[in-house]
Amino acid sequence: MATDYDVPRKQDEELSSDSIEELKAQRNQQQASQVDEDEAQVAEGFELPGADLSNEELSVRVLPKQNDEFTCMECFLVRHRSQLAEDNGGVLICTDCAG
Repeated sequence: MATDYDVPRKQDEELSSDSIEELKAQRNQQQASQVDEDEAQVAEGFELPGADLSNEELSVRVLPKQNDEFTCMECFLVRHRSQLAEDNGGVLICTDCAG
């Protein structure tokens, strides 16, 4: 049996039945069937593997800025002088920000 591939697949009455309103209604029904999850609720139930660290306190010793360090005025990180790229009248820029 030969098939004529030049013939339109839908008949004229089928083409007119697919109105924009019907297509929108079908799309809304498909979207309504999807489950909406609250990201905050999902994150609360998520537990990382390992020990419970909720009651632990972190203690970090913070050192003052040393003589061979500077604070970049773009990223505000304390960097070593070897990472100094620009010194525009006291405005110090690191190599990462100048790059």
